[in-house]
Amino acid sequence: MDIGFIGLGNMGAHMARRLIEAGHRVVVYDTRQEAIGNLAARGAIAARSPAEVAHAAETVMASLPTPDIVLAVATGADGVVAGRRVRRFVDLSTTGAVTAQRIFALMAARNIVQIDCPVSGGVAGAERGTLALMASGPRAEIAAVEPALAVIGKMFFIGEQSGAGQTMKLVNNVLSATAMAATAEALVMGAKAGLNPHIMLDVINAGTGRNTATEDKFAKAVLPGTFDLGFTAGLMTKDVKLFLAESGALGVPTPVIAAVGRQFELTCTEVGPDKDISAIVQPVENRAGVKLRGSNNAS
Repeated sequence: MDIGFIGLGNMGAHMARRLIEAGHRVVVYDTRQEAIGNLAARGAIAARSPAEVAHAAETVMASLPTPDIVLAVATGADGVVAGRRVRRFVDLSTTGAVTAQRIFALMAARNIVQIDCPVSGGVAGAERGTLALMASGPRAEIAAVEPALAVIGKMFFIGEQSGAGQTMKLVNNVLSATAMAATAEALVMGAKAGLNPHIMLDVINAGTGRNTATEDKFAKAVLPGTFDLGFTAGLMTKDVKLFLAESGALGVPTPVIAAVGRQFELTCTEVGPDKDISAIVQPVENRAGVKLRGSNNAS
């Protein structure tokens, strides 16, 4: 299959690579020439714009950081909508349902079908091809690209309503964000009381408090101090805000998730929006006067 792929960042580069390795003809574009060159060395065809990608492939996929960037890439003057060959646009980004529905309408006016397909599973999932893909849109069009999506991960058909996949992704991400925020506070409290963080994680993961943060993320990135899960605090803050906007529009009270959003905003302010999501522990540590890593608590 001829596939265009736009956005070769931490996630996109691995997804595009897997498509190449599966034998697809992949045309790639990114604002960074180095990222394009890395994939071209693996057999991808380099393009100079989103429109050029859409001239070369019926199916164009995108993995981009923010709703505004997705909108510009999809519908801008030199965007996917300007392509002569493109028939479907598969958006693997997280934009929220409102932006997805807007892009769907603008694409439909040009006889292009948007397939909403955000992903979950992190950089490791992208590398291994084990992502969860949340697809929504016309079922027949999704079926046409399902073999290619299977290379990236496991696809879940959410529904035909535009934006349904985005809502599903936001539900997933705020639960992940909440696990990170709550685990940070809980482990710092335990460390302040003199408990060993490694033993705390062992106990939690054998009990009812276990979650994605305790089972994997804190042991991998927080206790060793690497802070390198591959997803930034700024992007998680964006996702939580998108969720809060949608829940507000639906009239659903979400005070717990609102508090999580504030903690991620604090992380962005004090540590930096480009820092890893695992850095959410640092403002808590700073106020408590204790760290989860180091000889005093990690032995």
